[in-house]
Amino acid sequence: MATGRTHRPATRSRGIPEATVARLPLYLRALTALSERSVPTVSSEELATAAGVNSAKLRKDFSYLGSYGTRGVGYDVEYLVYQISRELGLTQDWPVAIVGIGNLGAALANYGGFASRGFRVAALIDADPAMAGTPVAGIPVQHTDDLDRIISDNGVSIGVITTPPGAAQQVCDRLVAAGVTSILNFAPTVLSVPEGVDVRKVDLSIELQILAFHEQRKAGEDASGADEGAPPMRATPNGRKGPDGDMPAVMPA
Repeated sequence: MATGRTHRPATRSRGIPEATVARLPLYLRALTALSERSVPTVSSEELATAAGVNSAKLRKDFSYLGSYGTRGVGYDVEYLVYQISRELGLTQDWPVAIVGIGNLGAALANYGGFASRGFRVAALIDADPAMAGTPVAGIPVQHTDDLDRIISDNGVSIGVITTPPGAAQQVCDRLVAAGVTSILNFAPTVLSVPEGVDVRKVDLSIELQILAFHEQRKAGEDASGADEGAPPMRATPNGRKGPDGDMPAVMPA
């Protein structure tokens, strides 16, 4: 059972900062695209642009991997793909269990990108008895009553929670008790887990709110830009402001 403490990810045992670990998948995605185009080498500037970071940060991140590139040549794309994949643990098979097979859970089960990145959807679990035995993405859904056995039988160490928020903590506790040590949480709630369990949260509403903030700011900048050509407003005797400073914006009665 959970201890009630919210887990804070620690830095990797090899001394790689968590911020660097979080950027490695970005580099890997950009490198994979280059590999698919048979590009042999890439400069730090080109790779940084493709990954959306600055080149100095990229070179610092790669120094933690012991990869420094070759002056005038750049980085070997295939070697970096292998090196980062190995560092992320993607050179082995990771069985994953998805708990909560609603629209989102089913969509994740049908996502074909997991297998190519080292993840195998090994089990689908749901609390609805009517779902039991129903195939989703070719995998029969199993009931949560059998969660412990399912996790054990499939050697699952990564659980994905796509349940309603009210059920997420209970599901999390059961996953942890069954031996799951890494959880990807799509439920809009904060989970408490014991030490040694990693939780990554994906909250689509928060991401949309952040985008709304930026949209509002851009709209405000556009509006202020449109007002730049207007005459300055200066205070008038009645406390209001008029465009020429001599006549109030609203004439007194």
